[in-house]
Amino acid sequence: MATNEIRKEYTNGEITIIWKPGKCTHSGICVHTLPKVYHPKDKPWIQPENATTEALKNQISNCPSGALTYKMNQNN
Repeated sequence: MATNEIRKEYTNGEITIIWKPGKCTHSGICVHTLPKVYHPKDKPWIQPENATTEALKNQISNCPSGALTYKMNQNN
């Protein structure tokens, strides 16, 4: 898989954040907007349980590179 095709997923149960590192321009908007969620030096670096689903959706919509997207999980 090419670097620009790699994708990682992080979920809080309600929403799944999809991160494509090959598209990331490291603008830092995610870290500045939701510092309790995005910790670049930690693993996992995205901790979606630290924000509401609505806050995550709003922040992801401001990702300038499109490296962050999301999908809503289906309730069983």
